[in-house]
Amino acid sequence: MNGGIEVQISIASGKGGTGKTTVAVNLAAVAARRSTGPASGPRVQDAAADRRPGDTTGETKIQILDCDVEEPNCHIYLRPELTQSVDVEIPVPQVDESRCTRCGLCGEVCAFHAILPGKRVLVFPELCHGCGACAHLCPEKCIRETPRKVGVLESGSARFPGSYRDIALVHGILNPGEALAAPLAKRVRGEAGPDGLVIIDSPPGTSCTMMASVKASDLCLLVTEPTPFGLNDLRLAYDAVKKLGIPSAVIVNRAGIGDGRITRFCESNDIPLLAEIPLDREMARLSAAGYVAAEVLPTYRSLFSEILDSVVDLVLEKSKGSESSVRSEESEGPEGSEEPEGSERSVRPEGSERSQRSGSPERSERPGRKETQTPRKEALEQ
Repeated sequence: MNGGIEVQISIASGKGGTGKTTVAVNLAAVAARRSTGPASGPRVQDAAADRRPGDTTGETKIQILDCDVEEPNCHIYLRPELTQSVDVEIPVPQVDESRCTRCGLCGEVCAFHAILPGKRVLVFPELCHGCGACAHLCPEKCIRETPRKVGVLESGSARFPGSYRDIALVHGILNPGEALAAPLAKRVRGEAGPDGLVIIDSPPGTSCTMMASVKASDLCLLVTEPTPFGLNDLRLAYDAVKKLGIPSAVIVNRAGIGDGRITRFCESNDIPLLAEIPLDREMARLSAAGYVAAEVLPTYRSLFSEILDSVVDLVLEKSKGSESSVRSEESEGPEGSEEPEGSERSVRPEGSERSQRSGSPERSERPGRKETQTPRKEALEQ
């Protein structure tokens, strides 16, 4: 990747309307301005003003995955040219009644009661999660699977004036009335590129769809607002990503309307508070009109540029700590050797336990991730 970065950032919140999409598109916009451009001209000067010394985002590919498939909205701000549309389907059972012996095994193995054996086997496609257990375990092999469309996956790209890199966008659109959002969100999540900066705009709350969206990301940005409801939902989201072993950081949106509870919560749980985005009428006006604040207001370009710097620093720091932990454990000999109290391994960076269980760096299992970690190592060496 020629010295670029290799980072996957998920953006989540415990409730809707906190500003996840605002953060996602603004981070992508400032990253696109930093990317390598022509050797001379006003665009270079414009981008160079946003770039700090030693910045490693020079050759970075930029991608946004909008996993909020029930209400995707990143495209409203990016205005991409969509070039691909693919139907997303899940397999549902279809029973050959003439061969069925009414053993009832299909109904027993279905955790969602999507198939009900009896005098006639009833199938409820809307309840089926497409796991395939009924067809696989049927002793008479009288169940075959047929595809059922749950939504559409669309992809394309956009470029802001003054930027040097396209922003690739992938989003899903769930069929109206469809109850199963997770399969479509997983399909969108699986479109993550093997390198570059991947920004995942997850759905609100702590549902299965949100968990599937943030899973295996390097860092989860939790966007909240300084209100009692905001704090309550921040706790829920923080607990959810913590159970997944994903490091997190907090961004407070609409700062100035509440009190210091969010700050105290972050301090007591040792969560980095990266930024406070003020309650600003002009930014609200721009967002409501579908504009990206960092592309219009220099103040917000600077703010989101600082947030991007902090995010990359956090990811590289935690990755370096995890790799050091792996090397330390390998150098200490066979498993089960006694570990001195107070040794370096006694305190592990957050997320390293997940790497130890898998026996390899945690990012190797990520959707779209290549086996080699060369680009990451190059970034760390700089």
